[in-house]
Amino acid sequence: MTETALDFVLPPDLEAHEPPEAHGTPRDGVRLLVARRATGEVAHRMFGDLPELLRPGDLLVVNTSATLPAAVHLDRIAVHFSTPVPGGDERSWLVELRRRAGKATLPYAGGCPGEWIPMPGGATLALEERRTERLWQARLSTDVVPYLRRHGVPIRYGYVPREQPVDAYQTAFALDRSAGGAEMPSAARPFTPELVTRLVARGVLIAPLVLHTGVASPEAHEPPYPERYEVPAPTAGLVEHVRARGGRVVAVGTTVVRALETAAAGGRVRAAYGWTEHVVTPERGVAAVDGLLTGLHEPRSSHLLMLTAVAGRDLLAASYRAALAERYRWHEFGDLTLFLP
Repeated sequence: MTETALDFVLPPDLEAHEPPEAHGTPRDGVRLLVARRATGEVAHRMFGDLPELLRPGDLLVVNTSATLPAAVHLDRIAVHFSTPVPGGDERSWLVELRRRAGKATLPYAGGCPGEWIPMPGGATLALEERRTERLWQARLSTDVVPYLRRHGVPIRYGYVPREQPVDAYQTAFALDRSAGGAEMPSAARPFTPELVTRLVARGVLIAPLVLHTGVASPEAHEPPYPERYEVPAPTAGLVEHVRARGGRVVAVGTTVVRALETAAAGGRVRAAYGWTEHVVTPERGVAAVDGLLTGLHEPRSSHLLMLTAVAGRDLLAASYRAALAERYRWHEFGDLTLFLP
């Protein structure tokens, strides 16, 4: 452990390089590590066992954000479109420039304010100002989302050696594909319609919210920046109803935790929307979430601070030791963990 987040060595052969379907495994055929805070128990299950691990009256909160084909490849660099500029129009976005290196991309330190970048399809991208160490405020000469539909591909990092179709990055809960996030809310990827049916038959409740994610390059472990979200009134009311009656609220993914905890700023979850800058830390804790279903995260990443807030430092460390020992698979196409009270 470091003072900030869990530190460990991730062997390259534990990185999931492609969707499980490429090997004939269904989406819900990945592994599931189950960790319980009350007992410290860590158990090894399959994702398809999820209905029997939850109780009637528990609530799963899911992110219905679709995944945009948010990467546009040029000859020498790639442009990753992250999020719209708050208060801007459909052409102003924050973007990350990345250097193409074979099948992978690496951080690119070039670019200067006022530079114009020729884009496929006759569009141009104007760099306006650097907003973070790696994100530029930029303006495309046409509306961004329709442009990405024509010229973009899903964001892919070096551990995924081949391009995957955009459908490989959509979850069963993705609704409005006219908008979306730069990266997949991957904790929901293993859900199938059949598994959702089994959960509902079990008496498990499911409620939606939206958080459109920005880019999350594994080379940079800075805290998350503002992202668009909406917690609808029915979902907020259901969270309060379930908790008042002794049920458990289980967030499907760190994006859901961020949105719910933003909406619970006053101690109760209320309908909310806009841009969230909320960062969940062990010191701040959680007020709306009892459990978390999530993938396996990079060493020292800010996501691990959120997991510490939900699971506790000791249980998180034990879970990751077990995942490494049992050779779980990391990243968006890999295995998952379920932290329960």
